[in-house]
Amino acid sequence: MKGLTCFLIWLFLLETQAFEIPINGLPEFAEYGDLVELAPGKFQFVPEKRRYQRSLSGESGEVMENVDQVTLYSYKVQSTITSRMANTIIQSKLVNNSPQPQNVVFDVQIPKGAFISNFTMTVDGTTFTSSIKEKTVGRALYSQARAKGKTAGLVRSRAVDMENFKTEVNVLPGVKVQFELHYQEVKWRKLGSYEHRLHLQPGRLAKHLEVDVWIIEPQGLKFLHVPDTFEGHFDGVPVLSKGHQKAHVSFKPTVAQQRKCSNCSETAVDGELVVMYDVNREEKAGELEVFNGYFVHFFAPENLDPIPKNILFVIDVSGSMWGIKMKQTVEAMKTILDDLRAEDQFSVVDFNHNVRTWRNDLVSATKAQVADAKRYIEKIQPNGGTNINEALLRAIFILNEANNLGLLDPNSVSLIILVSDGDPTVGEVKLSKIQKNVKQNIQDNVSLFSLGIGFDVDYDFLKRLSNENRGIAQRIYGNQDTSSQLKKFYNQVSTPLLRNVQFNYPHTSVTDVTQNSFHNYFGGSEIVVAGKFDPDKLEQVQSIITATSANTELVLETLAQMDDLEDFLSKDKHADPDFTKKLWAYLTINQLLVERSLAPTAAAKRKITKTILQMSLEHHIVTPLTAMVIENEAGDERMLADSPPQDHSCCSGALYYGSKVAPGSIPSWAKPSPTPVTAMLAVGGQLLESTPPPHVIRVENDPHFIIYLPKSQKNICFNIDSEPGKILNLVSDPESGILVNGQLIGAKKPQNGKLRTYFGKLGFYFQNEDLKIEISTETITLSRGSHTSILSWSDTAHIINQRVLVSVKKEKTVTVTLDKEMSFSVLLHRVWKKHPVNVDFLGIYIPPTHKFSPNVHGLLGQFMHEPKIHIFNERPGKDPEKPEASMQVKGQKLTVTRGFQKDYRTDIVFGTDVPCWFVHNSGKGFIDGHYKDYFVPHLYSILKWP
Repeated sequence: MKGLTCFLIWLFLLETQAFEIPINGLPEFAEYGDLVELAPGKFQFVPEKRRYQRSLSGESGEVMENVDQVTLYSYKVQSTITSRMANTIIQSKLVNNSPQPQNVVFDVQIPKGAFISNFTMTVDGTTFTSSIKEKTVGRALYSQARAKGKTAGLVRSRAVDMENFKTEVNVLPGVKVQFELHYQEVKWRKLGSYEHRLHLQPGRLAKHLEVDVWIIEPQGLKFLHVPDTFEGHFDGVPVLSKGHQKAHVSFKPTVAQQRKCSNCSETAVDGELVVMYDVNREEKAGELEVFNGYFVHFFAPENLDPIPKNILFVIDVSGSMWGIKMKQTVEAMKTILDDLRAEDQFSVVDFNHNVRTWRNDLVSATKAQVADAKRYIEKIQPNGGTNINEALLRAIFILNEANNLGLLDPNSVSLIILVSDGDPTVGEVKLSKIQKNVKQNIQDNVSLFSLGIGFDVDYDFLKRLSNENRGIAQRIYGNQDTSSQLKKFYNQVSTPLLRNVQFNYPHTSVTDVTQNSFHNYFGGSEIVVAGKFDPDKLEQVQSIITATSANTELVLETLAQMDDLEDFLSKDKHADPDFTKKLWAYLTINQLLVERSLAPTAAAKRKITKTILQMSLEHHIVTPLTAMVIENEAGDERMLADSPPQDHSCCSGALYYGSKVAPGSIPSWAKPSPTPVTAMLAVGGQLLESTPPPHVIRVENDPHFIIYLPKSQKNICFNIDSEPGKILNLVSDPESGILVNGQLIGAKKPQNGKLRTYFGKLGFYFQNEDLKIEISTETITLSRGSHTSILSWSDTAHIINQRVLVSVKKEKTVTVTLDKEMSFSVLLHRVWKKHPVNVDFLGIYIPPTHKFSPNVHGLLGQFMHEPKIHIFNERPGKDPEKPEASMQVKGQKLTVTRGFQKDYRTDIVFGTDVPCWFVHNSGKGFIDGHYKDYFVPHLYSILKWP
């Protein structure tokens, strides 16, 4: 068998020419006379992890040893950027050298907002091609002929600006596989430059690894830079060549350079290759490019004095902002306030269930006022609910009053920046009513920008709020640096240079004009306008731009000839002749998606939907209304890749694993698998109902620990009163490789002077399986190595990974089972979304087991080996319904109180009473040490117990 495998590898190497992407090397590009060499820049698939020894001669005498059973022969990425329109191709070729079938996952991160245009896959000589269909049609075709052992899908990433495209294939021994994905995006100018980010994640060493980025900018290149994003590992590997209007970046590390260390078998290529550049603007403020019946107008004037701004910061200080989010927001706000100019005016509105203002009117940004505002912000203590409606109306009132009294510079720009992490819970809570209130009261010269923090925020609502009021919205997740993201967001909107920018194209032949921005121009950005025209009636396009700067009215007139650009593009084989058409389609579809979300009637929404669908099909791109059907030539095997739901609050996306399980059928994980399965397998279907074991260790509510001691047949309970954000170790067993930690969240506001805390996130780590499971009130995330699967609570599924089975019951429970002998059940508690105090939280249940090692510890783990207790001297307590007793445990005598706690497994609403003896003072004397001894710094930190 080994001889056959080597023969197949040799045959694969002979045939590699047939797999090449048409990528042309630097020597061909260097035919342009104005190119000069710059100084060298500084700057997944998941098969089974087992390896075996093999030798393969590489280029330059390199030897690749200890090769994976699935070999990555080549990994190639090619991007061409023509006038900010980027087209990217990612290609990967593999061969299964193992004597057994292997699951292979092609996992590519692409920028959010990019449109996938094509995907092809060749498996053992059979080619799968893609077509774009209306979403319901695509799903119907998929259900008719699902591919065997192959899946595809597009899932939303937790990153601010990325999504994942994944394809999984079961590959037979000796079989070659090739994947190729195409996507397109527009490069937006931010903070004075364009950034092209390529997420490189080959997963292992590649015999051939090539990345080429070609940039063609008729406007001329001002600078080109590749920052070091790999911590110096590839110093000198990127080769940069820059001409007047063209540039090339080449990144081609050898096998030796790819290694993490000289004798490592892991690859260091795991991160982003970033190319930054800008275009020349010295000669003119804008560039009008006309070609093939479409035009694109780029407008980004420089050397203008900033326009004074009137800015209201509206900051959410409700209870959910407690902890690191508030701390980072305060630090960011202090930096932002320092950036205000003396001619700017500002104030601060902070809100929870009440609304406060630092100043009731706008004040000049003097050093003294800024210092006082910083002191005010530093003293904020988050608590209470969220009254977004009143806070925004207060900010609008301050601006309106200042404008009506003539206190605003007529050349100034007015902004409101809203920072919030939750839904409205106090005052007006109906989202459509809040939108209406803001729209009715805000003046036409005010822009509203929104920054949503965390998974709980209704980002759809914030986007509609900003889009309706001449602003933009951005979202950052709770696991990211809130401070730096807030400052970056502010920097993009903080330097207004022009207001009332108007574009006019006077010829009647110009139609369907769309643009990426509202009518204020901010420094470091760019306004992009695109449209169509009839080339039979018009050989040139005229534009007239009017705008107001800090001290003058501007009128700019531009005339563009079609022949000029046509002559330039015809001389470059890398230039995209359809860039104007693609850019117009990209802008138009995105604008229509915004209009669709704001459509006032169902009829208007249907009309816009029809237009988006027609354009998506015509331009062959995946949008929220379409799906990509990937099928073989016979049409009897199909895969489906949906676009993720627009701005969905969580990250489950539409990744299809295997096939759905019909009700009553035996799930695939219950059958012995004849081949190694290393990728996580999720199968939807009904979960088996069973009566939960009556005696378990439980943690419920805020949080109540209920410890069942089987030998004594007693329940002992205690509470932990801590603070939001703290992480408690529940089970820590290094010998068995099992860890369970829980992170606390706070209620929306205190009650009776106390802020209740609950478990909002649980982390399970099974060390021997290298498997991490994070369960929050929003998602269930499984991570193993570089492979991640994300489910939402709206799913019902089974996921098996080696010895661990995860069962999800929609909106109810997640059960984690190890070797069918040890289990953990997590209950989801949903509360009324508009409840002024309560929040969603998790409960955890662990049946007694003897499978932990003798050294297991943690708040719950220490009771897996039962301590001896003796309860005696029962007597009436202060409350006649709660008798007291003495309890002897661990050499101490404690006073305990009889009471009841709740078990919610059979009744999620009211629960079932569980009698227990309550230990006071956070379990002192019953638990080892003090409860603070169980704090750990991270969700997967191991408890270090003496």
